[in-house]
Amino acid sequence: MEEEPRVVEGAEQRLAAERIRSKLALLPDQSGCYLMKNGDGTIIYVGKAKVLKNRVRSYFNGSHDGKTQKLVSEIRDFEYIVTSSNMEALILECNLIKQHHPRYNVLLKDDKSFPYIKITNEKHPKLEVTRRIVKDKGKYFGPYPNAYAAQQTKKLLDRLYPLRKCNTLPDKVCLYYHLGQCVAPCEYEIAPGTYEAMVQEITRFLNGGHDEVKKTLQGKMAAAAEGLEFERAKEFRDQIMAIDAIMEKQKITLSDEMDRDVFGFATDKGWMCVQIMYMRQGKLIERHATTFPFYGDEYDDFMTFVTQYYSDNPALPKEILLPAPVQEESDAAAADGVPHTDEVAAGSAADEVRVSLQKWLKVKVFMPQRGRKRDVVAMAVNNAKVTLSEKFQLIERDEVRTVKASEGLAEALGLPEIRRIEAFDNSNIQGTDPVSAMIVFTDGKPDKKEYRKYKVRTVKGPDDYETMREVVRRRYERVLKEGLQLPDLIVVDGGKGQISAALDVLENELGLFVPVCGLVKDAKHKTAQLMIGDPPEIVPLTRDSQEFYLLQRIQDEVHRFAISFHREQRGKSMVASRLDAIPGIGEKRRKLLLKHFGSIKKIKEAGIEDFRPLSIGEKLASQIIEALREEP
Repeated sequence: MEEEPRVVEGAEQRLAAERIRSKLALLPDQSGCYLMKNGDGTIIYVGKAKVLKNRVRSYFNGSHDGKTQKLVSEIRDFEYIVTSSNMEALILECNLIKQHHPRYNVLLKDDKSFPYIKITNEKHPKLEVTRRIVKDKGKYFGPYPNAYAAQQTKKLLDRLYPLRKCNTLPDKVCLYYHLGQCVAPCEYEIAPGTYEAMVQEITRFLNGGHDEVKKTLQGKMAAAAEGLEFERAKEFRDQIMAIDAIMEKQKITLSDEMDRDVFGFATDKGWMCVQIMYMRQGKLIERHATTFPFYGDEYDDFMTFVTQYYSDNPALPKEILLPAPVQEESDAAAADGVPHTDEVAAGSAADEVRVSLQKWLKVKVFMPQRGRKRDVVAMAVNNAKVTLSEKFQLIERDEVRTVKASEGLAEALGLPEIRRIEAFDNSNIQGTDPVSAMIVFTDGKPDKKEYRKYKVRTVKGPDDYETMREVVRRRYERVLKEGLQLPDLIVVDGGKGQISAALDVLENELGLFVPVCGLVKDAKHKTAQLMIGDPPEIVPLTRDSQEFYLLQRIQDEVHRFAISFHREQRGKSMVASRLDAIPGIGEKRRKLLLKHFGSIKKIKEAGIEDFRPLSIGEKLASQIIEALREEP
């Protein structure tokens, strides 16, 4: 008997649960994409399926790990789109993710934008390193996972080929012309075909023809040496060495000199690591790993990553190597006779995915089952496993360190335990817009949902002690009123004065007895001493201890949080003062203007007619624009 779909229910969720049950019963046995929505109707996850009925129902049947359960707990509705094939589902999923940016799908993408080398399409072309690909008829080469390698390659090409270097042509020749790195189109007529020849040479180099360029340079170096032009010969030698340094990074090679991307992936504890190995002319020149949580079937989400990757990085290799699904790989290996193509069995689910991706990308895609290509894929998979293992080892090590640091700090202060620390810092610049901030560390780690910001209400001018009194009073009055958890330790930014101010409010006004310590900074504004007690005494902690490191992290974090809040408030007050200075603009109109336009800059750039929706006439609109444009 088929298991009844389980949907998390609450009083206000009953209608949504019933709607989901009804829709689950109507799901088709066809391929397609599904879109999960939250209570606001926002799409939070997009997935694809070979059989929609089975895949979508699986979210509401059985049990899930905590991470996937969090996604499921937010689902209040779903939609689906039927496709005629897996390939259509793959492409549709890619487009839907790019269109809606679902919160849980964004995690399936690498947050890095790789650089490319570009030859601009201009009368006088130039070389650039860019992270954006636009349809401007320029030539793009890459991506380069190593940004430093991209910059070094560009520097080498700048020395080899004298294309324009400046953004706008100057009135006379510059230093690059005298160095032989620019043909100076600003002053001299460029012979027909000059740029075309250089662009062809650069294209050949970036497409893997660096060996030919290297041979040409070796010939020029020999000729210069024979002509006793030793400085010139040295320049050629340096260029050859630069090519070797950039292109000969790895020893892994395949004899066919093919440009290919090799993928491997590993999963553990709800996380996936994808390893990409970049082979150019058969040589492994670079690799890149990215790690993210995944929420669906692991192989489906891996293929989603690959699809998204090439959607955002359109510079394609000649060939892509992918691992096959584990079950199908073992089936192929155990079959009577290995496929002659070194591939997974034709017509299998894995082969269908491979063919779909190949048709969409229009490059060869393989899932090798034997030979050297399979070894390279296995290497990528193994690297992904190692990277994922290292991630969890680092997390475990950090957790052990932070727990020990909290225990050591409690021992140093004579406290039974320290699990929750609340830290305060005040911020003002020359007494303006004074603010304060509180952060929370739980078990040695920041708990950002507990952070709080305070606008100082009663203190005028830069009085740090009174500011501390006000903020501590406001915080712990609320703790008492709402029955919130008290900290095991309160940390203030400062020494005796700040500690005494906090203790006075806590003990004499609120009747609370919570340990308060102060962090004193040195002349370089770095954490120097820990003080506690009344009167405060210095607690001896060595600077290389984990306890001292924990205190540094706390002080740096609360200072960062306070400063960012102060800048935010100061920026708002500066905007307000600029608008308030204009006759006819009061608080109500100022708020309307900022809400409508979004910023002072946009108000300044607006036209008279843009003010009409706010019921502001031409005269006042002209005064606003004129007043803002007169300011520097």
